[in-house]
Amino acid sequence: MRCKVSQTHIKESKLEENGYTFIELTVVVFLIGLTLVLTVPKFRYAMLTDDLKATVRRMVGTVRSLRNEAIREQKIYTLHFDLESNRFWIESADMTDEGRDLAYEKAFHLPEGVRILDVWSGARGKKVDGKAAIRFTKKGYIEQSVIHLAAEDGREFTLELSPFLGKVKVSEKYIEFE
Repeated sequence: MRCKVSQTHIKESKLEENGYTFIELTVVVFLIGLTLVLTVPKFRYAMLTDDLKATVRRMVGTVRSLRNEAIREQKIYTLHFDLESNRFWIESADMTDEGRDLAYEKAFHLPEGVRILDVWSGARGKKVDGKAAIRFTKKGYIEQSVIHLAAEDGREFTLELSPFLGKVKVSEKYIEFE
């Protein structure tokens, strides 16, 4: 009987040693909270409020949807850029003059601090001021083009439009094309 008591006592003391103390749990919870407090604002800024990245995503989405629309509707579309007022808009070949004016008025304005540096096309070269355009054919072909965007903080993006595949290659630096 004495052996059983001592074995039971040994098992109980081992169980007590395997648990965590309140202080240990408090320290772990504090460290997790501190990590979240320090990282979540940076993550939120990078994903939600970074105007340059949001503009890049919007422009890539516009190019993809415009290519699909050209194929589906069997229409020629043009993506226009006003490099001085930092905006872009879409026109179709069958638009009236009033429709073109309305499309220009409703153009997407880039956020403050983001600008279109230039638009390059294989046929016309680089445009750094004025207006530029990228044409989408009925079959979805895009003339070989590159769009350069920049933010006030010095970051630059290059969007390279593939003529036949409709893909947009995005690079987080300025890549020169000739």
